[in-house]
Formats: sequence, C-alpha cells, structure tokens
Amino acid sequence: MTGRPANLPKFTDVPLNKGDPPFSAWGLYGKDDQLGFLNRQTDTIVVEAVKEIKTGVRVSLNWPLDAQSKVHFFSRQVFHKQIIDKSPRTVNDDFWTFNTQRDGLRHFGYQKEKRFYNGVTMEDIHGSKDTEIFKRISIPLKYLQGVAESQGTEINFGDILIIRVGRTMLSSSLHFPPMLYRFMTLGYMKAFNQLSMDELEKLAKQNPSNLIGVERSEEVLEWIWENFSAGAGDHLAFEAYPPPKDWSMHGVLLAGWGCPIGELFDLDKLAEECERQNRWSFLVASEMYNVPGGVAR
Repeated sequence: MTGRPANLPKFTDVPLNKGDPPFSAWGLYGKDDQLGFLNRQTDTIVVEAVKEIKTGVRVSLNWPLDAQSKVHFFSRQVFHKQIIDKSPRTVNDDFWTFNTQRDGLRHFGYQKEKRFYNGVTMEDIHGSKDTEIFKRISIPLKYLQGVAESQGTEINFGDILIIRVGRTMLSSSLHFPPMLYRFMTLGYMKAFNQLSMDELEKLAKQNPSNLIGVERSEEVLEWIWENFSAGAGDHLAFEAYPPPKDWSMHGVLLAGWGCPIGELFDLDKLAEECERQNRWSFLVASEMYNVPGGVAR
C-alpha cells in the first residue's frame, strides 16, 4: 500500500515539545486539531484500502449493546432501552442510554499532568468551576509482530490494528500461563458470555481490575507510532490492566497522539472468516457518532 510519510517525526523525537507529557505529539497536526491519528487516513490510503475488498463478504463487529445490561464495569452505566408507545397511532419510538467502547480523545488523559490531547483540560471539557477471572497478562511486541508475519500480512502505514484474544486470530507462537488456556482458546468475549451472574459481579468488583491486554512498553508504542492510525480489541481494556503509575498506553495513545482505541469489538466471526479465506487483511468501516463535544465515539 503506502509507505511512511517523509514528514512524520521519528518515535525518538517525542515528546515534540519540551515540557510536554511523555511521548506526546501535541501540535503535530496543528494546535487546534481534534482528529489526531485519523489524519493519517489520507485520500490515498482510503483508495488503497478499498482494494482489500475481494469477495463482498461483510462481518459486523458490533457486540450487542445490552450484553452488559445487568453488570457494569469501571462504574459505567449499563445499557437501558425504553420503548415509547405512541398510541392511538400505530407508532413506537425508543430511547437508549449506554456507554460507548470506542475511546475518544477526551476520554482518558495524562493522569499526572491532567491534560488531554493537545493540552485540553477537564475545565475545558466541563466548563469553568463556576458555571481472578481474567488475569493481567501483557502481549509483547514480538508476539504481535509474529502473528502478522505468520499470517503473511504486510503492515502498511495508516492501517488499523485489531487484536482478538483468542485462537483463530493469534499465532501458535503465543504462550500464556495455563490458568488462561480457556480464555485464550475460546476468546475473551466468548468466555465472558459464558460467565454466571455471580462470576460477572465478582469480576466487576475487582479494584483495581486485573485484565489481559497489549504490553505497555516503548517497543509497542513505537510499533503503533510507525504503522497505525487506530487500534481495537475484543477485551475490556486495550492494554494490560492496571497499568503502572508512571504512564499508560491509554494516556499516550489517546491524550498524547490522538489515536482512537476500541474495546469489546465482537471479533469472533471476523476471525473465523479470516481463517476460512486464509487472509488477514481487510477493509474496516467504522462510523463515529456525530456528537459535538463528546468524549468517546
């Protein structure tokens, strides 16, 4: 597809400005930019991406909104649907309340500096003050790269990184502790769906939550910096959780670079289709909610 832009700073150049938070790239696309890494999806890259359409097969990545309708995680509101009977007309309306799992640039900031992407503060967003089930395991860079290489997948600048914690999207070179074999074999979401209510409540009450995810390391950050425009997975947190206190992948990706993160993507059918076709690259269409001032997508 397309190569690395000549004007992209090296990873070793971040932070771009003296005094800015670790690894941040504030101002790279302008001081008032609100797109972040989505600026990487140029017209040329989109045209190239369309060439990935080979068969016309379509796979939805949408997990049902009510899949967490009874147990909430990270103190988030559970999904609620209200159907309105508009009798005497034969008409219905409905209203939904839910939390999205596509993290936007004002969702998670640098905790020490208390800043979001391009230096936005909590006050900027809210207005002035006046007015043991899933273990924390990291997926290292060498395994992530090994998966792509074993599948014969070429990584091109601007691609979207999608990670499924399960058998058919991950290479046999991945070796996890025996305690996790069930979840690694069946996939995080499939295992999640099979938990009893008591198990779900126990998982939700973990403080801090102890979750599998991508390794928090400079090597993984550099890999993302050099290749991708967004990332997503089928697990609760994109990175292994809880992160160390000095910096987190969420903080750097969202607040430092403006790189969107997706969580709880339903990837099982996609993995099956990739395995069936023996092809691991594809066109992804992901529409963001058009909510001015929103913090997630």
